[in-house]
Amino acid sequence: MDFLTLIQVLDSTVRLATPLLLACLAGLFSERSGIIDIGLEGKMLAAAFFSAAIAYVSGSVWMGLLAGIAASMAFSFIHGLASITFRGNQLISGVALNFLASGVTVLIAQDWFGQGGRTPSLLAGGRFEPITLPFAEALRDVPVLGPLYYELISGHTILVYVAFLMVPLTWWVLFQTRFGLRLRAVGEAPEAVDTAGVSVVGLRFAAIVIAGVLCGLAGSYLSTGLQAGFVREMTAGRGYIALAALIFAKWRPWYALWACLLFGLLQAVALRYQNIDLGAFVIPVQVMDALPYILTVVILAGFVGRAIPPRAGGEPYVKER
Repeated sequence: MDFLTLIQVLDSTVRLATPLLLACLAGLFSERSGIIDIGLEGKMLAAAFFSAAIAYVSGSVWMGLLAGIAASMAFSFIHGLASITFRGNQLISGVALNFLASGVTVLIAQDWFGQGGRTPSLLAGGRFEPITLPFAEALRDVPVLGPLYYELISGHTILVYVAFLMVPLTWWVLFQTRFGLRLRAVGEAPEAVDTAGVSVVGLRFAAIVIAGVLCGLAGSYLSTGLQAGFVREMTAGRGYIALAALIFAKWRPWYALWACLLFGLLQAVALRYQNIDLGAFVIPVQVMDALPYILTVVILAGFVGRAIPPRAGGEPYVKER
């Protein structure tokens, strides 16, 4: 593999890791508050559809982004209502959201556009365009540094940069603010937080809202940044991979960044190297497509070690009288 090919693979890694990173951080906020969020996949899918649909109708990608965030937050509110207010099973609620998003997006897309559950392709103005950073063109021909800056760092859409900036912001919110301390405490010992006079329900709903916004960004990026429109089931299990990355990262923001980059690299390699001819036999394209998912299971089974989730995760809080 030459240097330019390596840069191209890493560039694809960054693009493919972006929705995983945003969804992983969404799950981080949710699970740190004690709410297991299997519904990341469904929220991303709903956001991807509504952002593409509204961007196409309005001609504005920003209107599409707002619509995607609103759709994801609506799904988050349903999850919060079921798991926090009515103290239902959080796993079942999340899975139900995934099924709901899978069916509703195709149904509405077919009713609105009549294209088999997809939206029309987005034109200029309806999708996010790459941003060329300062001095990228001037440094393009500089050995090593030029290709790294021009190909790998510059030339991404704004949501890519937002996703990577969210990592230090998430770390700061969770570990350097009073809100973050309370959020982490409510995921470990909600009764102690309640005794201190802080609303457990309020904190958990706040975490759910933040997760909804981040999933909205992730889904919107899929349909208006990574691709130019919505196709059915376009999340393709990314919500579940984000959960795997979250466990791999042991619920820590900086580790989550590296975990998502690793899974993004696996997807980038699988997309670039297909039908590999080893002489004696050829590795079919189906094997390469399945490789990221297979390695996800292998990594979680063999390399994670003991991952201890927040102690109150998955347990509805019942206030003692």
